Amino acid sequence: MRRSPVLILGGVLVAGLLGGGLTGCSNAKKTLGLERRPPDEFAVVARAPLAVPPEYDLRPPEPGAPRPQEGTTRDQARNTVLGAGGAGYSRNDFSRGEQALLKLAGTDRNVDNIRQVVDRETSALAAESEEFTDRLMFWDDQIPFGAVVDADKESQRIRENQALGRAITTGETPTIERRKKALLEGIF
Repeated sequence: MRRSPVLILGGVLVAGLLGGGLTGCSNAKKTLGLERRPPDEFAVVARAPLAVPPEYDLRPPEPGAPRPQEGTTRDQARNTVLGAGGAGYSRNDFSRGEQALLKLAGTDRNVDNIRQVVDRETSALAAESEEFTDRLMFWDDQIPFGAVVDADKESQRIRENQALGRAITTGETPTIERRKKALLEGIF
């Protein structure tokens, strides 16, 4: 039995579309083995090389027991950060170019009050950040607290008191009365 080329082409097209659509699904990629699975960088631990002990009368290792040559995780971290000696790097460990770069960076100078310097610098940044957020949140000008003196009327009152020979403090100090804003006033 002979199949028509249209049916064959249609079948290939449908199979291609289904296969292409499935490769976009993460579960299909995992099932088909198309997704890469890199090793977990936190689970990778350097193992000490296997060696034949110089003494053959040693006890065999116990299964699951920690390896004595590897040390604890804390020891491994200390060795990674501070170097194999555990006390950090000395100037002799670096090349002349690295030493010059470190000197330009100012690592040869010791700042005694470094904690206070860092606290002062970060508190200034925090204050600037706080001002910016306040400007964003409270964009409307805040009415100052207290009474605001009307400068023109106060000047006129003082001149009148001086002309009449009275004390400057005589009389009521004129203030500007602020009315309360309506709910939607100033928004539109």
